[in-house]
Amino acid sequence: MEEPQDLPEQPVKKAKMQESREQSLSHVSNTEVSDQKPESSSLGPNLPMSSETSTTNASPVSTSSTVVNISTSAVASISQEYPTYTILGQSQYQPCYPSSGFGVVTPADSNTDSTALATTTYPTEKPNAMVPTRTVQRHSSGDASTSPSLSKATASKDLDEQTRKNIPGRNRGKRKADTTSSQDSELERVFLWDLDETIIIFHSLLTGSYAQKYGKDPTLVIGSGLSMEEMIFEVADTHLFFNDLEECDQVHIDDVASDDNGQDLSNYNFSTDGFSGSGSNANHSSSVGVQGGVDWMRKLAFRYRRVREIYDKYKSNVGGLLSPQKREALQRLRTDIEVLTDSWLETALKSLLLIQSRKNCVNILITTTQLVPALAKVLLYGLGEVFPIENIYSATKIGKESCFERIVSRFGKKVTYVVIGDGRDEEVAAKQHNMPFWRITNHADLVSLHQALELDFL
Repeated sequence: MEEPQDLPEQPVKKAKMQESREQSLSHVSNTEVSDQKPESSSLGPNLPMSSETSTTNASPVSTSSTVVNISTSAVASISQEYPTYTILGQSQYQPCYPSSGFGVVTPADSNTDSTALATTTYPTEKPNAMVPTRTVQRHSSGDASTSPSLSKATASKDLDEQTRKNIPGRNRGKRKADTTSSQDSELERVFLWDLDETIIIFHSLLTGSYAQKYGKDPTLVIGSGLSMEEMIFEVADTHLFFNDLEECDQVHIDDVASDDNGQDLSNYNFSTDGFSGSGSNANHSSSVGVQGGVDWMRKLAFRYRRVREIYDKYKSNVGGLLSPQKREALQRLRTDIEVLTDSWLETALKSLLLIQSRKNCVNILITTTQLVPALAKVLLYGLGEVFPIENIYSATKIGKESCFERIVSRFGKKVTYVVIGDGRDEEVAAKQHNMPFWRITNHADLVSLHQALELDFL
C-alpha cells in the first residue's frame, strides 16, 4: 500500500509505558490534529460494571437529538478520488448500495420473517472484487479448514496432512476455522468496526491530540489516557497471560484451538508448566518442549482457551476481575473520559446496540491492537456484551485487508459488508473488497450513522 499506514492502536508494549508518559506530556503542544477523534466510555444501562459498583452519575452531553446536515462537498471530493467506490454518510444515504441487487434467499429451516426477507434485495458482490484468502503463517498454518476445496481432498492429501501434523514446528497444525453459529447463515449485513478513534477515544488521549483539537485540558486528557493504558495492561498481564502471549500474538482467539487436546484445566497450574512465549529462553527443561513444537503449542492453546473463558465470564462485569479499589477507580476513569470526550462512546453505542438488536446483522471488531490487550480494552470500556470474543480480530501482524479476507471467508459473499472507521488502512481495505465505507472523524459522523441505521438505510 503506497499511502502511509495509520499508527497501530494503543496500548503499545507495556515496557514502553513510562516512555509514553514522558513523551506525551512533553510533546502535547506539537501534536498533530489529524489523528484525533473524540471518544467516550460511558457506562450504559445495558452494560453493567458490577453489582458492587455504584451507577455513574455523570451527565454527558447528549447527541441523540442532533440533526446533522451532511455536506455534499465532502462526497464530491471523495467521489473524485474513488469514482467507483461508495462512501456512506453522504447525500442522505440513498446511494449507499447499488441499484442492482439480488434476492435474499430465506434459509430452508426458517419459519419466521420469511416474507420480509424474501422481498428485500441487497447488492451483489463483484466476482473479481474478492481477493483469494491469503495463507497466514503464524504458530499454526493457514486457512485450510475454510477452503472451499476441502471437500475435494483426496486420500493422498489426507495422508500428507497427517504426516505434516506429526512434524514439530511453528506451522505444525492447521488453523481452526473461525467460530460460526447457526445464526451466521441467516445474516444479511456484517458491520466491520475499527476500535480506537471510532468506537472509543484512546490513542488521541495518549498523544494529547484530542485535547488540542477540542480545547481540552491536556493534563487531564493525557492523564486519563495513561491511567486507562495502565489498567489495560494490568488486566492483560494479571488475568489474560499477556506476559506469556505478547510474543505469540494471534489474529483470532481460535487460531491455535486445533492444538488444544481438551485437557481439563480446572487444576492446571499455568505458572509451573514451564511455558515461555519468548524465544530468548534457550535454557529451559526438556519438559517445556521446543518453541513451535507439539508440547509448546498445546500449552499455548491452553492459555488462549483460558483467555476465552475469562472473557466470556466477565464480559458483562469486568469489575469482577478487579479489587474494590480498582473497580471504583475504573468507574471514575470511564466517567471522566466520557465527560472529556463529550459522550463519544455513548453515541457510538447507540449504533452498535441498534445493529445488535437486528437478528440479521452482526458487529465485527477489527483492531490493530494485539489481540490480548485488545480484549482487555474491550472489557474495560464496557463493550464485552457488544462484541463476543469470536467476533474480535487483531490486524497487528497481517493487516486489515487480510482480516477482511478471513471475515468474508467466514460469512460468505452474499451478505452485505459495511466498514466503519477513521483510518486510511480500513478505507483502502474496504475499497479493495468493494465494501461501502463510513468514515468517522467527529461526533456528527456518529450521529449520522445512527440516523441512517434508524431509517434502515444501513
